[in-house]
Amino acid sequence: MFPIVPANSATASGNDEGIFGFGENAVPAMATAITNLVSNTGVIATDTAGVGTARGQLAATQYGGDKGIFGFGPTAGGSLTNLVSNTGVVATDQAATTGTARRFPAACSYGGDKGVFGFGNDGSLQSMTNLVSNAGVVATDVAGVGTAREMPAACEYGGDKGIFGFGWLGGPNTGATNLVTNAGVVGTDVTAVGTARRYVAACSFGGDQGIFGYGYTSTTVGMTNLVSNSGVVASDVALVGTVKNKPSACEWDQDKGIFGYGEGPLNASNLVSDAGVVATDVTGVGTARDALAACSFN
Repeated sequence: MFPIVPANSATASGNDEGIFGFGENAVPAMATAITNLVSNTGVIATDTAGVGTARGQLAATQYGGDKGIFGFGPTAGGSLTNLVSNTGVVATDQAATTGTARRFPAACSYGGDKGVFGFGNDGSLQSMTNLVSNAGVVATDVAGVGTAREMPAACEYGGDKGIFGFGWLGGPNTGATNLVTNAGVVGTDVTAVGTARRYVAACSFGGDQGIFGYGYTSTTVGMTNLVSNSGVVASDVALVGTVKNKPSACEWDQDKGIFGYGEGPLNASNLVSDAGVVATDVTGVGTARDALAACSFN
């Protein structure tokens, strides 16, 4: 007998496992392409040898329901992308690059099986976006909506929508957010809630909610801001764990999250429960680094 599935139910996205990848691990910055898988119990694995062009200051998102893509970064041809299979294997650089090359964009999934890269800096602050199809193909630039900035973060919420938030305006930081519809349309600025900051990370949790965390004001900070399943950002939640900036974050086990790595460089991580509660530091695994990216897969 087949199970009865409600007509309005959505198929769960493939976000059982995660992957941290690329980043910078020295001062002055030394780029890497190594990756670290995150199991469906939230355990970070040791380094996997890098595939693709080493770089930091990039972004990543899930696509296709169970796969991922790393993209952009300040390299020659800084619109490079690398696909991640549903077993967490990173492919070599895609031959064709699309979109304006830029550093410090953000990315998130939308529509259940697609993704979007947005914002960044190509020598000046940008707000353009690039949609990612459910086959991992990055589209040409879409004219920017919202305030141009770099160093924001982004995550999915509501099961099929996304949100970009926070960032640097070239002088002041911002806490403004921009919602992404389930068709990939980015909305105008929503007034800031929470402390304005840059170098933030974000991921989804609880199946339909999100969380922004950590960052830099005029100093490194560690507060978090929850995102409801209707895209409303909550006020600051006090720090748990070590303050950090330039970390990354992804979902795992379908409804939990993890923040990891950061400037220092660091390799400690903090798990996020299915209720959005951030745990204390977990001892670092893998090469300490910052300005990396992360996404879920499988």
